[in-house]
Amino acid sequence: MQFSPEILIVLGPLFAAAIAGLLQRYIGDRVAMALTTGSIGISLLLSWPIFASFVWGEGHERVIELFRFIDVVGFTSTWSIRIDTMSAIMLVVVNTVSFLVHLYSWGYMAEDPHKARFFSYLSFFTFAMLALVTANDFLQLFFGWEGVGVASYLLIGFWYQKRTANDAAIKAFITNRVGDFGFALGVMAIFYFLGTIQFFPTEVGQSALFAGAVDGVNVPGLLHELEGKRLIIGTTYFDAIELCAILLFIGAMGKSAQFFLHVWLPDAMEGPTPVSALIHAATMVTAGVFMVCRLGELYHMAPLASGFVTIIGATTALFAATVGLAQNDIKRVVAYSTCSQLGYMFFAAGVGAYNAAMFHLFTHAFFKALLFLGAGSVIHGLHHEQDMRYMGGVRKPMMITWAMMTIGTLALIGFGIPGLGGFAGFYSKDAIIEAAYGSHGIGAQFAFWCGVSAALLTSFYSWRLAFMTFEGKYRGNPNAHHDDHGHGDAHAHDDHHGHDAHAKPADGSAPAHESPWVMLIPLFVLAAGAIAAGAVFAPYFLGEHAEDFWHHVVPLAHGEGHHDFPAWVIWAPLTVTVTGFIFAVIFYLWQTGVPKAMAKGPVWAFLYNKWYFDELYDFIFVKGARALGDLFWKVGDKRLIDGLGPDGVAASSNFFSRHLRRLQTGFVYHYSFIMLIAAVAFGAYAILAGIGGGR
Repeated sequence: MQFSPEILIVLGPLFAAAIAGLLQRYIGDRVAMALTTGSIGISLLLSWPIFASFVWGEGHERVIELFRFIDVVGFTSTWSIRIDTMSAIMLVVVNTVSFLVHLYSWGYMAEDPHKARFFSYLSFFTFAMLALVTANDFLQLFFGWEGVGVASYLLIGFWYQKRTANDAAIKAFITNRVGDFGFALGVMAIFYFLGTIQFFPTEVGQSALFAGAVDGVNVPGLLHELEGKRLIIGTTYFDAIELCAILLFIGAMGKSAQFFLHVWLPDAMEGPTPVSALIHAATMVTAGVFMVCRLGELYHMAPLASGFVTIIGATTALFAATVGLAQNDIKRVVAYSTCSQLGYMFFAAGVGAYNAAMFHLFTHAFFKALLFLGAGSVIHGLHHEQDMRYMGGVRKPMMITWAMMTIGTLALIGFGIPGLGGFAGFYSKDAIIEAAYGSHGIGAQFAFWCGVSAALLTSFYSWRLAFMTFEGKYRGNPNAHHDDHGHGDAHAHDDHHGHDAHAKPADGSAPAHESPWVMLIPLFVLAAGAIAAGAVFAPYFLGEHAEDFWHHVVPLAHGEGHHDFPAWVIWAPLTVTVTGFIFAVIFYLWQTGVPKAMAKGPVWAFLYNKWYFDELYDFIFVKGARALGDLFWKVGDKRLIDGLGPDGVAASSNFFSRHLRRLQTGFVYHYSFIMLIAAVAFGAYAILAGIGGGR
């Protein structure tokens, strides 16, 4: 093995995390922060040339084998670094967002007493995701898959003194274990049917799932051997392709917070805001989308599984958008927008537009990180306030943050004019909606209408957030910081910029202050991506250069140009986006009493309580598990097993001994009397026995 930049990209953050976390007492916080931030910066600088080589150069696919991980008879796994279009995209996404989050955290976590631990966790999180996206087999992918789960647990529960943070961390961990069980079964099924878990061959004659060229020789993949194979259990059989694809997608449902397994994502807001940006924009939640697109050839062969992906993704997109309408915590609104946008990515993959799904993942990373870090700037400027009902009037004292979040909002809603262009989300979101309309796959038309409806709701709740936060008059109590309304960042740090948090400006603006430049610079970089990433890279992800860019890494959906669709389909996203903006203006700038009246109704309560999923799961699983445990414990164990077993024997012995003890009085005449009775009884028995014998 020779040293290469790719090795430093992946392993650098791991070593930095270990040093920062284990040697903090010797090197101090600032060195730990500089080491971790610097390692991610180096990974970023080395990642962009790799990505650029696939976009503008002649990037070639390659696998760098580091060491043999497992080598048992019939089962081999090698720790490798796979570089191709897919991994190059993810290297840029992960390292760009992670570096900016590290930099932002220098200001955001300035007063936290555990900065070294925080930065160590961030770097480990980054390493786990890098290991995942560069994996060349399922075992390494699963290692990174579980690594991001562990890191998210540590970061969501970073402020472990808070009960809500601990509960949220446990909830995320357990929910993901449900999905990971299905994922593990899917990996086992792949190995059972094909005898390998390796994605691409690294030498001639080697077995791998996908075809690849090795030293100029084309090595065929084994994936097509799944066709016609079945798993038979009793009288029931399962198609091998569909079974493997569905089981693997269940893992993606948990990791990427899709419908039914989405409940952990909003509670992840209990962690510091930089964590939310990293989770939602570049690492954990994008892992599921990456995995499905990496296995695009498998899903291309499995129409039922692809239909399942489509329906779940479309349902998630619409469901999360409805819930986002009624949330008051600024971070939770952005969190539900993530859940909804992930739904777009999945139903794009479900209808076969894997390149559009990856493009939306790419553009989404910029504007979602921008929105989360912008929300963190607002929280910082308002002295840890997170409830939008206690905001307002923030635009004037925080003009830079307002401008950056406005750019993020325009990118999120996908604002743009067909034929002219727009923000980053316009190119990827519209491509997904059009791909759904043009697909004949299972659930495609359902996904199209869910996508259009979700675009309407996304526009409305995004502008609702902007108006409630930045416009109007300040609605908070200038003599209180309202930490009780917040959910995650109350412990970040105290205001230390010399501003008087208790002085309410006379013009009705908020008693806020702009964030330090170390927090604002990442916003400028992300804003540039939110503006330009779509226009610059659309020809490579979707357009005329797509064939050369993707190098057949994913099956491409053809005929995505506007000329293939009716005009109303092309203009529908812009129409609903403008409609959502108009309704937000009416309700939150002109007729502000209407939302207050609506908030008292049952529909609002239903949406505010997230369709009561938490209550339903608590009743079925939490209370149900407790009731089942009580049944086995109190009835099965205590009453039956212990009652008829040791406890029953002991009770019987105690009962008889208690009554026999009454005979042991200690008086001689009692014993004499008993002996007399016994002698009479034996004598009577002898006489009767003798009489009977005489007969």
